[in-house]
Formats: sequence, C-alpha cells, structure tokens
Amino acid sequence: MLTYIAKNATRRNNVFNDWPVTKDNSMTTAPFDDRDGLIWYDGELVPWRDAKVHLLTHALHYASAVFEGERCYGGTIFKLREHTERLVKGAEIMGFEIPYSVAEIEEACKETCKANDIVEGYVRPIAWRGSEMMGVSAQKNTIHLGIATWSWPSYFSAELREKGIKLTMSKWKRPSPETIPACTKAAGLYMICTLSKHAAEQQGFNDALMLDYRGYVAEATGENIFLVIDGQLHTPIPDAILNGITRQTIIELAGKRGIEVVERRIPPEDLAKATEVFLTGTAAEVTAVGQIDDQAYTVGDITRSIREDYERLVGKAPVEVAA
Repeated sequence: MLTYIAKNATRRNNVFNDWPVTKDNSMTTAPFDDRDGLIWYDGELVPWRDAKVHLLTHALHYASAVFEGERCYGGTIFKLREHTERLVKGAEIMGFEIPYSVAEIEEACKETCKANDIVEGYVRPIAWRGSEMMGVSAQKNTIHLGIATWSWPSYFSAELREKGIKLTMSKWKRPSPETIPACTKAAGLYMICTLSKHAAEQQGFNDALMLDYRGYVAEATGENIFLVIDGQLHTPIPDAILNGITRQTIIELAGKRGIEVVERRIPPEDLAKATEVFLTGTAAEVTAVGQIDDQAYTVGDITRSIREDYERLVGKAPVEVAA
C-alpha cells in the first residue's frame, strides 16, 4: 500500500510541475485536497484536509450531485440568492431535498468565506447523495451539503482575457433536454465538458465550443457565448443549455446600453458573420474570444464596454495588463 501511495504522490507532483497551460488557466494551482483552511460540511466547519467522503458515495459512482459556482467580490458574494435558489431547485429536479433552507445555505456560504478570510474569491457549494445505498436506486441515502471557498483572481490570465482566448469545436454535443436536466448544474452534465476541454488543450487551444444535439451553437465547456453581428448581441436560446446567471446579467447590461440582444438558434456558419465573440460565466466573467479554429475575431468596443460594465457592477477593480 505504501508503494502505491508513493507512486501516486510522485505522479501528482509531475502533473503540477509539467502542466503546460498553467499561465493561461488560473484554476490550476496547488492540489485542492491538500490546503490549509476550513470547509463547511453538513453544518460545521472542518479542517480542509478532513473534508472527505467514502469510496462508495453514490454521487461518485452515479453523479447524483448538484453544485454552484459563485464569486465573492469585496467580501460580498455576487447574486448569492439566485445561485442558492438554483442549487435548491437543481436538487429538487435531481430528486432529492437539501436539508437546509435557502437562507441557511446563504449564511453558510458567508460563514465559510469569513472563516477563510476570502474577500476576492470563488465559492463552491455542492449537495450530493451519500453512501447508505449502492446502486442506481438510492432513495434512502443521506443528502449532504458542503461549501468550499478559495482565493481565485481569474479563470484565464489577464493577458489572455485581453487578447482573446482560442477555441476549437468539440466533437461532443450538448444533448436534448429530454435526456438530461439541462437547467441544472448537475455534476454528470460536465463529463463532456471535461472531455472537450482536455481535447482542446491538447491541441493548443484554451477551451472548446460545443454544438447542441441539433447542430446549433450551444456553449463553451463552462460558459455561455455571445456573438457581435452588425452591432447586435446574438446568443443561443437556453433550451438545451444552462441559462447562466452571468448570461442573464449581461443581457440586462446590454439593454441598459441600448444594445439589442437576439436570442436564437445559431447555426455554426454564423460564426463567420461575427466581428466579436465573448464568453460569460461566474468563473470566466466576461472573456473575449480571439479565435475559433481558423476564424479570427477582434476584442472590440462592445466586448470591452460589456466587460467594463460587468466589472463595475460586481465591484471588481480594473486589472492592469502589461504592455
């Protein structure tokens, strides 16, 4: 047993020493299971390294978990109520009830940020089925809730966000909402996102763009997409994708600027009609796209103005980019 642990530890060190795109992806830092701090776990704060689940946890085998991704700006979690309500609703759609109210979950998120001295950071609540029953059916399993938070300046580096990230089209497609709970952040829905992003990074891209089951533009691996075409913002109808909270915020901000937003089914050939493209999400915030496969885009005035409006709204200080 000790031999295997040593080999695994060596492999972990190699992964973090050799990972080729760390500079462009700020999510890649120290191992997430070996940090100082506290994690909120079923009603109490526990040492970070002690926040563990059993090998036979149902969620690990059958993806019976829902989560949220939230950001803390200046000590305040942005859109906390909307995120928490979506978490609770997502659990209901997944067939289980989180044993805490919306208000209690909100207070737990705030408590966890305070306990870890997080002023600018990321918040990850997750609810999952436990280990009492092992099989497809697990109706008697305990429902758990955990909340972790950590400092995290940006999903992509400031330099990369300024010049625009590079995307490639994924071979994986977003499935029909008749086959998955597309309106939730259910853990299993991100399997094809991981596959897509890994394949993109191995080809030298930063992320992947996915089509939906009908062949229309859907989203990136964790972000909604907007195209600037003839001064309008075009974005996919969220019928097979998550209607992101950041997406909704950007539509509101665009309206205040008098920019028309067109929600429609976007065929992939319309990507060539766009002059600007950007992604939105809690992690990515507003991230410009400079390239999708062979198609190049500028980081133009609309992208910059929307990004500035969003950062002003959340209270984020402007990031200086080296010349």
